[in-house]
Amino acid sequence: MITESRTIPVKKRIAIVAHDNRKPELLDWAWANRELLAKNELYGTGTTGKLLEEKLNQPVQRLLSGPLGGDQQVGGMIAEEKIDMLIFFWDPMSAQPHDPDVKALLRLCVVWNIPVASNRASADFLFTSPLMHQDYTAVQIDYSTYLDRKF
Repeated sequence: MITESRTIPVKKRIAIVAHDNRKPELLDWAWANRELLAKNELYGTGTTGKLLEEKLNQPVQRLLSGPLGGDQQVGGMIAEEKIDMLIFFWDPMSAQPHDPDVKALLRLCVVWNIPVASNRASADFLFTSPLMHQDYTAVQIDYSTYLDRKF
């Protein structure tokens, strides 16, 4: 297997998403981590982005709401190497109309070797890692052979 590397810079581009039932928990977590979040570039889907911007008094690049394509926008940004990390407080107890989009987004995080936090504990572990405060070299599969194949 051929691999390649890319640098996740010290100033990370972080996409933040939360299902409705998880928004209060995400906002509480974001407030507790506001100083570190302020050192990074934030992207948020729909209402989550708006609420984060208001709560943190910090700019958040706002995308569409998840069900309207925001999850797919984040996925596209991951594939284009424009997102370095995903914080996604998703609700495992409620069916979502865009569940296939959510699954596709999480799949892209694995494909492109993007760190993902799906709840407060995993977000805390990511944010307390020494790697949050430095450049990080991520090693991932080199997909150029797959992309260059002839049909």
